[in-house]
Amino acid sequence: MLRWERGTVKDALSSWHGVDRLEIELDDEAGTLTAIAYRELTGTPRSGERVLLNTNALRRELGTGGDAMVVARLDVLPEATESSGHMVKARYTPMQTMVDALDDPGGEHYETVRAAKDIAGMPVVVADLHSSLPAIIAGIRAERRTAKIAYVHTDAAALPAAYSRITARLRSADLLASVISAGQSFGGDLEAVTVHSALLGAKHVVGADVAIVIQGPGNLGTGTGWGFSGVQAAEAVHAASVLGGRPVATLRVSGADERKRHRGLSHHSSTAYGRALLAPVHLPVLPRNDSRYNAFHESVRKQVKTTILKPAEKRGVRHQLIEVDAKGLRDALEEMPVRMTTMGRTLAEDPSAFQYAALAGRCAASLIPRD
Repeated sequence: MLRWERGTVKDALSSWHGVDRLEIELDDEAGTLTAIAYRELTGTPRSGERVLLNTNALRRELGTGGDAMVVARLDVLPEATESSGHMVKARYTPMQTMVDALDDPGGEHYETVRAAKDIAGMPVVVADLHSSLPAIIAGIRAERRTAKIAYVHTDAAALPAAYSRITARLRSADLLASVISAGQSFGGDLEAVTVHSALLGAKHVVGADVAIVIQGPGNLGTGTGWGFSGVQAAEAVHAASVLGGRPVATLRVSGADERKRHRGLSHHSSTAYGRALLAPVHLPVLPRNDSRYNAFHESVRKQVKTTILKPAEKRGVRHQLIEVDAKGLRDALEEMPVRMTTMGRTLAEDPSAFQYAALAGRCAASLIPRD
C-alpha cells in the first residue's frame, strides 16, 4: 500500500550534504509536516513550490526512516545532470539515477579498478549497525590518528548515502577520506557496482589504510533468526577475504537493550558471524585484565564462544578471538564530533555498544602495516 500526499513548501528547516529538510503545508488544510528532499533526485525545492510526497513511513510512525519523502516537484523539473557512465542505481524504480561508478567503463577510475587484483592486506571492519560507524572511527584514531579511512555504504538499509547526517558530519570533519556507495545505494563521493569493487576503490583510488563496511541507517529486523538486513555483514567479510584483506568483525553488544535477543551479545552477531560466515575474522573483545572487565564482559565472551566460535569451527571456519586494549577509548568516543546514539540510547546509557565497536576499530588499526 502506498500513501501519497501533495503540499506546498513553506520553509527550509535544515540541510546537509545532498539533503534538504523542508516544512510542507499539506493540501486541503491538512496541517504541516517535515519532508526530506534528495538533491540528486529532485534538486532543491524552493519556498512556494508544490511537491508530491510519499508519506508511508511517516504515517506508520517508523523510527529510523520515518520521514516523508519528496518524490517530485509538481511544477518544476530539476536541472538535468550529465553522467559519462551508464551505471544506474535504484534500478527500475521511478527514482532510478545515473552515476559515474568506479568500475564503469566510462568512469575516470575504470582502468585503476580493472587492473587491481586485491586489497593487499588492508584491514576491513564490518558491522551491522550504522550507529557503529563513529565509534569504529574513534577506535581507529585512538591507535593510528592519521589513518586514512574509507567508508563503504552498502544497500541493505537506506539507499541514499546522503540520508546519514552522521556520515556527512564525519566527512566534513575530515574523519573520512571518502564515502563509497556500493550496490543499489547511491550518493557517496564515489560509486561502485559491488562491495568488492568498492573495496578495490578504497585501496587503489582513495588510498585508504582501512575500510569500514556497514549498511546505511534503517536496519530492518523481524525477530526471526535470519530476517534482518545486518546479515549482509557476512557478505562484506567474504568480499574482504577473497580480495586479500584482513576482516575485523564488530560485535553488536548492549547492556541496556530491553529485548533479550539483543542483550549482551546480539543474536544478529551470532547469526552473521557464527552461522553465515565461510571465512575467518578477528573478533575483538575486552581483555580479562582490564579494570573495566566485569561479569557482563565475561558473559559476552562466553556468548561469543558458544554462538560464534564453536558453530563456525564445526563448519571448518576458525575465527580469532582478539583481546584489544580499551585504554583511552572512552575519551576517544567522547571526542568525536557527532552525538553517539544507537537504537535511541546514548553513550552514557549504553556504553558497551560503542565500546565494542571502538575495540573493532582499534583492532583494525593495529593491523595497518607500519612504515
